Amino acid sequence: MARVYNFSAGPAVLPEEVLAEAASEMLDYRGSGMSVMEMSHRSKPFGEIIENAEADLRELVGIPDNYRVLFLQGGASQQFAAVPMNLMKNRVADYIVTGAWAKKAFKEAKIFGDARAIASSEDETFSYIPDCSDLDVSPDADYVYICENNTIYGTKFHTLPNTKGKDLVADVSSCFLSEPVDITRYGVMYGGAQKNIGPAGVVISIIREDLITDDVLEGTPTMLKWKTQADANSLYNTPPAYGIYICGKVFKWLKDQGGLEAMQQRNQEKAALLYDFLDASKLFRGTVRKEDRSLMNVPFVTGDADLDAAFVAEAKAAGLENLKGHRSVGGMRASIYNAMPRAGVEALVAFMDKFEQAHK
Repeated sequence: MARVYNFSAGPAVLPEEVLAEAASEMLDYRGSGMSVMEMSHRSKPFGEIIENAEADLRELVGIPDNYRVLFLQGGASQQFAAVPMNLMKNRVADYIVTGAWAKKAFKEAKIFGDARAIASSEDETFSYIPDCSDLDVSPDADYVYICENNTIYGTKFHTLPNTKGKDLVADVSSCFLSEPVDITRYGVMYGGAQKNIGPAGVVISIIREDLITDDVLEGTPTMLKWKTQADANSLYNTPPAYGIYICGKVFKWLKDQGGLEAMQQRNQEKAALLYDFLDASKLFRGTVRKEDRSLMNVPFVTGDADLDAAFVAEAKAAGLENLKGHRSVGGMRASIYNAMPRAGVEALVAFMDKFEQAHK
């Protein structure tokens, strides 16, 4: 069997070492006589799995004791509603709209109160990050919200916004664990696992403890109340157990690779290979302002829709999968998450060079 290089934006590539280890434990997890897929979430083996996963995540990120880690369901999209339900005490929140997911979160928040878009890059198809050094933050805002890495458009906040003392809430789905982070600069950080950490079905929320209270919006469902989940240590109901198990293995893999500092260096080197080629190419061009480029998601185009389609088809035949860009941008997109090896990016660049020579 030949593995392809999978450039999908999500569900995305996972480390082969993790997949191999999970495969070896599929029928019998460490002498239990059953798969993790089959065991009770109340059992001792699974209790150890989720506890070890949290401990390794805390060590990787440097999460202080006054932050809770929650392993939840519903994906990042469910948190679009959970955030205002749990935090909108004054019914006011400020959103920085830099892509499709921030736009959806903003739309959801408007259901619950006065959500304001205080900055946006929609005027140029979300191809840049707006200046967030002196925003018109409302004095009554309960929080300021960003999507830190924009999967579809390939932009990244390299400098966090000046929230003027308001809590920062960040959706980090497509950049989580790709580089070191100071969690104390956030009130809430959350992300779906299916891009850079594990399989679809898990969302990880890291929330400062004082923000987890019974004081939530009237009508908040029990399952969307963070305190419900925190009080039960993510076991209020059956969690996405197998997904959490895989996340735990990825956390150990990241530690074995040298941690987040080592991953950041590797990710910078991989991205540089692709961006340097794009900057020198006469056929391909990137679609994002250089200073706002993501290390995880790289959109690019030729300017000719038919040529783009031919590139995607020929790349697939060459074992380079899922390079078609999102419909709102067109062209191509290469997602080069932590688990994408350097060899995969090298293979992509070599194929792009060959394609360019053939279409001069």
